[in-house]
Amino acid sequence: MYLCYIDESGTGQTLNPAVPDSVPVLAIGGFTVPERQVGALAWDFIELKKKFRPALRKDLPLTQVVHHEVKGESLRKSFRRKGRKQQRMAHGFLTHLLRILEQRECTVLARIWVKQDGVVYDDTAMYASAVSALCADFEHYLTERSSSGIAVLDSRNPSDNSHNVHCVTTRKFSADGDQLPHLPESPVFGHSNTHLGLQIADLLVSAVLAPSAAVTYAGDLHGNVHCDPGYVPVRDRHCPQIGKLQHRYQLPGGKWSGGVVVSDGRGRKSAGKLFASPAVADGAPRAGSGRRVSPSDLATVASVPDASAPSP
Repeated sequence: MYLCYIDESGTGQTLNPAVPDSVPVLAIGGFTVPERQVGALAWDFIELKKKFRPALRKDLPLTQVVHHEVKGESLRKSFRRKGRKQQRMAHGFLTHLLRILEQRECTVLARIWVKQDGVVYDDTAMYASAVSALCADFEHYLTERSSSGIAVLDSRNPSDNSHNVHCVTTRKFSADGDQLPHLPESPVFGHSNTHLGLQIADLLVSAVLAPSAAVTYAGDLHGNVHCDPGYVPVRDRHCPQIGKLQHRYQLPGGKWSGGVVVSDGRGRKSAGKLFASPAVADGAPRAGSGRRVSPSDLATVASVPDASAPSP
């Protein structure tokens, strides 16, 4: 049995380059972990939280330590600040976290959308499309291991939750047969303050992948808080580690899939830009037309790591 924890960072709201806090990317992803490693992973993460937050080293109930979250948003603030001590602590935390994931046989998977200026996106459809794609990647991972698995999503609200998994449910109970036979149930939902796996997924997506993608693919948005220069070291230090943790595989036609997939609506750059050293954001942005864009439209620009990325 394997577990897959999934969280998101960003929104599908229209990107306005004139607004400093307009969000340029939507990242949805997380990691897989073998059931036999779940307990060890949890205790490793608890100890890491105690090391990072000295207040948690006191004689506190375990529930209080679990409930206390080190949020990806907090680490992003540390990277934007000028204090070198805070930056070093935040980088050290992520370095140790990724090392733990490697030791506990975890793999990373994600879908990232980079938005065009002024384009109206369908947030609900984007999230559902990402969940469906990630479950397909998880299914392939489970098939290779002749095992079963459960996907756990960070709970949003009842309406969003139902939309996010309905596409997976229909694939499982299709008249043409179960397309996800190694997932005995559609994704279930949890709350991050009680699920350590969801806390880790938040850190992967919110503290590493989303800011790294923003500074790589939307670096032309000068003055945008999500494209702060402080995120460049995040990408250059931690994305290569994530690159090594990807589960990637070839489809029957020879195309690579899985791992971290980027749909760059601005410059059509490959996902390999995240893993290159250094990754350079180049090319002019593509202005939007004000029309609505669906996940199927974005699929035409979905990319995979190029030759500069770690081998799958």
